[in-house]
Amino acid sequence: MEPDVSIETSCMIRIAVLPIGDVPSTLLRDYHSMLLRHCTIPLSTISSFYTEHQKSPFAHQPWETGSLRFKFVLGGAPPSPWEDFQPHRKILGVIGICHCPSSPDLDLVIDQFNAAWRGYSSVLVQRCFAFSPGDSQLEDTKKRENLVLFPPSDRSAQELHLQTMMQDISASLLMEFEKWVLQAESAGTILKTPLDSQATLSSEEVIKAKKRRLARAQKTIGDYCLLAGSPVDANAHYSTALELARLTADYFWYAGALEGSVCALLVDRMGQKDIAIEDEVRYRYNSVIVHYRKSFIQENAQRVSPLTFELEATLKLARFLCRRELAKEVAELLTSAADGAKSLIDASDKLILFVEIARLFGTLGYQRKAAFFSRQVAQLYLQQENRFAAISAMQVLAMTTKAYRVQSRTSISKLSLSDETETGHVDSGKMHHQSVVSLFESQWSTLQMVVLREILLSAVRAGDPLAAWSAAARLLRSYYPLITPAGQNGLARALTNSAERLPSGTRSADPALPFIRLYSFPLHSSQMDIVKRNPAREDWWAGSAPSGPFIYTPFSKGESNDNSKQELIWIVGEPVQVFVELANPCGFDLSVDSIYLSVQSGNFDAFPLSVDLPPNSSQVITLSGIPTSIGPVVIRGCTVHCFGVITEHHFKDVDNLLLGAAQGLVLSDPFRCCGSPRLRSVSVPSISVIPPLPLLVSHVVGGDGAIILYEGEIRDVWINLANAGTVPIEQVHISLSGKNQDSVISIAYENLKSALPLKPGAEVTIPVTLKGWRLFLGESDTAAGKNAFGSMGRTLKDGSSPSLLIHYAGPLGDAQDIETNKSSVPPGRRLIVPLQICVLQGLSFVKARLLSMEIPAHVGESPSSVANVDSKPFGEAVGYSKIDRLVKIDPFRGSWGLRFLELELSNPTDVAFDISVSVQLEKSGNEDNLSVDSAAEYGYPKTRIDRDHFARVLIPLEHFKLPFLDGSIFSKDLQSDGSTAGRNSNFSERNTKAELNASIKNLISRIKVQWQSGRNSSGELNCKDAIQAALQSSVMDVLLPDPLTFGFRLARNGSENAVKLDLPKESDTSIQHIASKNSVIAHDMTPFEVLVRNNTKETIKMNLSVTCRDVAGANSVEGAKATVIWAGVLSGITMEVPPLEETKHGFSLYFLVPGEYTLVAAAVIDDANDVLRARAKSESSDEPIFCRGPPFHVHVNGTA
Repeated sequence: MEPDVSIETSCMIRIAVLPIGDVPSTLLRDYHSMLLRHCTIPLSTISSFYTEHQKSPFAHQPWETGSLRFKFVLGGAPPSPWEDFQPHRKILGVIGICHCPSSPDLDLVIDQFNAAWRGYSSVLVQRCFAFSPGDSQLEDTKKRENLVLFPPSDRSAQELHLQTMMQDISASLLMEFEKWVLQAESAGTILKTPLDSQATLSSEEVIKAKKRRLARAQKTIGDYCLLAGSPVDANAHYSTALELARLTADYFWYAGALEGSVCALLVDRMGQKDIAIEDEVRYRYNSVIVHYRKSFIQENAQRVSPLTFELEATLKLARFLCRRELAKEVAELLTSAADGAKSLIDASDKLILFVEIARLFGTLGYQRKAAFFSRQVAQLYLQQENRFAAISAMQVLAMTTKAYRVQSRTSISKLSLSDETETGHVDSGKMHHQSVVSLFESQWSTLQMVVLREILLSAVRAGDPLAAWSAAARLLRSYYPLITPAGQNGLARALTNSAERLPSGTRSADPALPFIRLYSFPLHSSQMDIVKRNPAREDWWAGSAPSGPFIYTPFSKGESNDNSKQELIWIVGEPVQVFVELANPCGFDLSVDSIYLSVQSGNFDAFPLSVDLPPNSSQVITLSGIPTSIGPVVIRGCTVHCFGVITEHHFKDVDNLLLGAAQGLVLSDPFRCCGSPRLRSVSVPSISVIPPLPLLVSHVVGGDGAIILYEGEIRDVWINLANAGTVPIEQVHISLSGKNQDSVISIAYENLKSALPLKPGAEVTIPVTLKGWRLFLGESDTAAGKNAFGSMGRTLKDGSSPSLLIHYAGPLGDAQDIETNKSSVPPGRRLIVPLQICVLQGLSFVKARLLSMEIPAHVGESPSSVANVDSKPFGEAVGYSKIDRLVKIDPFRGSWGLRFLELELSNPTDVAFDISVSVQLEKSGNEDNLSVDSAAEYGYPKTRIDRDHFARVLIPLEHFKLPFLDGSIFSKDLQSDGSTAGRNSNFSERNTKAELNASIKNLISRIKVQWQSGRNSSGELNCKDAIQAALQSSVMDVLLPDPLTFGFRLARNGSENAVKLDLPKESDTSIQHIASKNSVIAHDMTPFEVLVRNNTKETIKMNLSVTCRDVAGANSVEGAKATVIWAGVLSGITMEVPPLEETKHGFSLYFLVPGEYTLVAAAVIDDANDVLRARAKSESSDEPIFCRGPPFHVHVNGTA
């Protein structure tokens, strides 16, 4: 069989093209391509070369429309045993190609040419074309037969020259055909084929052979008429041959003549095709196939068979009918031909048959059928144990990879790659089913593996290590789930062995392992946020809250959540990171020599990284690099050096793979096989690089760990700021964000501002004062644990710590550029300095309560004043001694009754605390802070609470009394009925809220509970809530003074002392001297004075009474057993006390029995107003208001 056969093959003249001498292969192919342009020579162009020696046998030669057709066989072809049966199989002409610069001796060239063409017995015309002769060769006048020189000239001149020579060759061949036909008609000829050359001829067969000779001669003459371009003459001879062959039952030659008649029909119609011609060709060729089949002789089946001609006829008909409309009929013909391949003896015939079937199926568009027969061709090549056959097999298999969806990336055009890339980005990672199936299909897995194995085997035999590496890589990457661990190791060794035969740095378009997918583009760290800059505003950062490196954020107002809008900003010279995930789903350790980002734009320096992946594992790694110049950056994937070869891994390929795995179109997901969680598809954003910006970095002096504070602790933290960029910082602003911003007491912003401009490499340190905030109930339980560091993680994770926001920017640039193009303003940046504060529970409140107690005061010549301490113009202290000061009562009440706020504290920590209480006192002339615990003034020691212990702290509340009882405090919004209950109700429910809240807040703000632990740890306890809860029910009694205040004093020093109401300053007299001066002696008339102060702004009328009781509480001035005699009035004393003033009443007592006595003053107020009734909580307007003073102690010395 012959390749590339068609019905028109019978009219083609075969000419062998032979290289003569040394001809470079590239030049030989170039000269051969020039010849191919002259495959058809019109008869009208050869008339000048044609000479008619005698009457031409071609009576109907179409000189105007006919042509000679040539088939140039480069390198020639061996003689065919079927040349007598089909003359177009003969080599009828030889053209030698000589390159004169390589073969300067023309005589030697002619000798070599003559030796070459004489190897073909059927040659009728021979020429040797010598290209590019030198000057000496052109000047050589020696005539050499059949040598044609082509002088050096341009391409068009050489082609014109070559066309002329081909016309000369055509005319010579036409004349030779005439001679042969004339000889055949006159003398006859004996024509044999391998079918009858060895047959034993009996007498009958000899007679039959003589009859057949004439039919065969007519058929052969018709063949030469076809070669001579005269289809009408050929058809006449074929008709005669058909009649004679039918009479002699020469089916084989009958089929050949019929086949020639079809060719003559098509040549006569000049290639025109219509339905009638098509039906005629179909009918005749079906007859040809039938008669070839009839000529089959069982005896010759093992030696020679006409089956090849039957199959060729089938292929010729299939090629003639090969178009989409007749695809079914053509497929049936090709299937029949494929079945006939089983009976072919010669392997080369099978090879040619499968090649032709594959070509025709490919022409129809049946790519998979074409691929199947191409594989049959490859298997026939692989049966030959030689390298060239293996190369052929590898090339044939490479053509089938597209149909089997296992093609190499090198066979995919760049256009299709770019289209798929754009589609992937526009659809945000969503690919069509066809794109996923084009990767590979699970139902073809076994067949695809077989194809790749065959490619691997043929590449190894052919000695092509790169092709072998590529096949092994595709096989391992695509079909690892179907390959056993031993097979996977074998492919890994094949990859390694192939790489050893390749030069270092070899690249392959087909990636192997690992699988690589884009994990994420990490946001810039909090120190690298970019902020749009508005130079027209002083707060240039306002209105452009940064969202990391992405200009788009899904939380921006008025924007839709579309990943395709993401734009990533990188800065020249600043390192960037990209997270990718690697997966090794195979059963061997994978060592990646290097992996780095693959950037096409050329403005990015990627940093390589080496990775070792255990079997069936995945790992997320960070790939980094530095942008080198402004402009867009395009990242398509990663460059990987693994198994000795460098490959490109594209992210979109793995995205398609994962999408196919999710839809069941692909074998498996390599990442899920390795235990990696399923991730959403991450698309590569649009990345642009901008010019350098300043870069402010921070760290906490002493370490960037958590700042551990106890509740209320105050501490200074020093933060170091440095400009790590290449641009100076000229603008800066500091603000706070996050929770517990109140914990930042102060920031030394001026330190930073004074350091501007902060040049590259410069540093500045700013102090920040922090205060530990109060923990809530759940946080207190967590922080109260013994292991402070164990609870630190949660305290930091919940985002309760505040952060410093530092907006900064470099120079604005040229003012003119900014005015013309606002987008040219370089952006600013935002540095987030998280203050990693871990607040631990320090002292905790257990409970708080209000205590009240009565302690009698001593009556003396220097009485305690009943006036408001705030009214003293000189701010004198009240009391007699430092010890008395610790329990100083409310001076307005004129008694020593005390009210204390008791706070019970616990210490669950591992350290001890010293507690001190301070009370802020406000005085009219001078504000002073009186600390109850001050040793200098009060001698009150600090309270120490050891670890795991409790302590109680008392806070005196008498200093917080209001100076007077004013009607403005109470509302006089009376009900229509004027009932006191209604007034009290309105007062208590509606009109006291604002005053009470203000008073409570004022009281609470003046009490501070401070602690200290060690040398440097100190703070303030937040007790506002506890105090407010304790005072909520009794706040009226604490804040509001009594309407009347009573006091007693000795009046033995005369009226001067008696008139003096104000308390004198404390003298340096000793306590013993004061005691002796103020003592009362039995059996002596001792003058006393009772002092009554009006604490309201209205005059009060009342009835005053004084009672003296002994130590047992019995009345000492009345009854039969009275022990005290008095002078003056002790009861029923009518007094009128002016507003905010005191009134005194004198009397004398004579103590009969020494001992301890108590003086108590009481009064009944007449015509009490609304203020007094509201203060007394009286419910009836007729009910009298009774006021009683606290007891005053009198110590009487002497003997009974």
